[in-house]
Amino acid sequence: MPKNSKSLLISLTILFFITMVTSKSPNFSQNPSLQALGLNKQEKLSHLHFYFHDIVSGPNPTAIWAAQTPTSKKSPTLFGSIAMFDDPLTVGPERSSKLVGRAQGIYGSASQSEDALLMTMNLAFVQGKFNGSSLSVFGRNAVVEAVREMPIVGGSGVFRFARGYVQARTLKFNATSGDALVEYDVFVFHY
Repeated sequence: MPKNSKSLLISLTILFFITMVTSKSPNFSQNPSLQALGLNKQEKLSHLHFYFHDIVSGPNPTAIWAAQTPTSKKSPTLFGSIAMFDDPLTVGPERSSKLVGRAQGIYGSASQSEDALLMTMNLAFVQGKFNGSSLSVFGRNAVVEAVREMPIVGGSGVFRFARGYVQARTLKFNATSGDALVEYDVFVFHY
């Protein structure tokens, strides 16, 4: 390699590294303004009330067992079983009442000693001012307790940056079919 070419290559390499070290790289973290995110409004508290229909029987179930371990069926709590659901949410307790959304997610038997589920679900709304918005719920659901509380960990649409909790009350449970009707009260802070 000619001497001038070698010097040029070394000079370009040094220039490249100096440019890389001194150039401004994109930040991993930024502090955007609340106004830029549409959060310049005052936070609101909303209370939503609806009924969750968990239907595991019949020709069109809304919840299905997706996985079980070899020991799940022997366990009194079905420990290790996982179900996927797409349950209707209605205004009234009747299955035929107005649909306001769907609960979509997964629940799994997470306790070896009691009937307690790990629930992760999105409450996806299809009516009114919350149409197209959703709330994300993740928590423990001890189904034999009269009232269970689970945290709201986020949301989308109107519920962007949401926080709050849901209370669940089982109104009906058919031990033969596994179908359940659960009343939900949702308390959520949002913008």
